[in-house]
Amino acid sequence: MLTPDAAPVLTAVDGHAARITLNRPRALNALTPAMLHGVAEALDAWEHDPAVRTVVLDGAGERGLCAGADIRLFHADARSGDHTASEAFLRAEYRLDSRIAHYPKPYVALMDGIVMGGGVGLSAHGAVRVVTERSRVAMPEVSIGLVPDVGGTFLLSRAPGQLGTHLALTGLSAGGADALLCGLADHFVPSAALPDLLADLAREPAHEAVARHAGTAPEGVLAGERPWIDACYAADTVEEIVDRLFSCGEPAAKEAAETLLAKSPSALKATLESLRRAARLDSLEAALDQEFRVSCAALDTHDLPEGIRAQIIDKDRDPHWSPATLAEVTPAQVERYFADLGERELGLG
Repeated sequence: MLTPDAAPVLTAVDGHAARITLNRPRALNALTPAMLHGVAEALDAWEHDPAVRTVVLDGAGERGLCAGADIRLFHADARSGDHTASEAFLRAEYRLDSRIAHYPKPYVALMDGIVMGGGVGLSAHGAVRVVTERSRVAMPEVSIGLVPDVGGTFLLSRAPGQLGTHLALTGLSAGGADALLCGLADHFVPSAALPDLLADLAREPAHEAVARHAGTAPEGVLAGERPWIDACYAADTVEEIVDRLFSCGEPAAKEAAETLLAKSPSALKATLESLRRAARLDSLEAALDQEFRVSCAALDTHDLPEGIRAQIIDKDRDPHWSPATLAEVTPAQVERYFADLGERELGLG
């Protein structure tokens, strides 16, 4: 049995399948540096082990796979002005995401329950990505003054139409069907079938085992909303996107506009620019390099520590952004997020 006081990453081998379990259920398996190291170490051990044919990722507890990074680290670093620990975390995290994307054995991610931020990085780049009726997949970084990362801009910029832009700017979560539609997952398996799936993965090739249990996801919402999403989010600026959302006449669009106006104006503009640039990049690694620049720049802003304070530390949900409005965020301020880091570059692409 998995216990809250056990190691933060548990590993086991059952038949031909090796299993990685993120094990901080009280923190919704939020990622720490030790957890990144534990996952990487397990991948090292199994890469050349002929007895292991499949690697499976899941999360302990009933709430989900992973809520993302334990961002209290970023808050402390941003306030102190010394970003060494945060940059080291991001560097290790992004390198691990790239490693997962190119892992030579089937990497099966069970994206049950909440999968956010860094949890998306550890799962959505895998070869076999499984969602359930409980899945809520999100990149909510704009809510804390950050920009979608862990390869999120690469994935979302390639979603159909403007669906990825909608998810990135609002931070809204996608259910199972919508995650499949947006290219964040491959298969739907009912959550009740996951124990049987795990048993079959121990005996059979990954794709055969998943195919046996896969079915049709309950209907999502994004397919029906694509007309107004595509029309509104195709605009060139965040300001115009907001105007289109308010004026298009759809109640859901008005709600999206109000959601955007509660987010960090700087993060919104940096996110839109990140997505547009990521769409022109030819690899995940190039996008991770860009995201590293953007994330490092965010550590120097007012909004990141303020957003974490409001959402995680004080939990008053009342961030005071600076600049406070979209109109006050200049093109030069947005461009600063993409400045070359010189010797500090990630260097994956």
